[in-house]
Amino acid sequence: AERAAQDARFGMQELPDGTGGADAADRSAAARDETDAADRAGTLTWRHILAEEVLEAFAETDPARLRAELVQVAAVAVKWVQALDRRP
Repeated sequence: AERAAQDARFGMQELPDGTGGADAADRSAAARDETDAADRAGTLTWRHILAEEVLEAFAETDPARLRAELVQVAAVAVKWVQALDRRP
């Protein structure tokens, strides 16, 4: 339903990816480090996991690998939603 609403509002969008670059790679590495540290400390959150996946996608320039990263972003977001739905 959300995707249909996006298409109804914005139509087909053909935009550049805007990914890659040294800054994006640095941010991706920092997010990975933060996630690993939180995991070791027992303070890992969904925000850590999703941010790491998003920043990995932002760092990617190869279209096939970018697609794979974006699928991971979507999967983590759905998993987080499912975790929310299981809460009382």
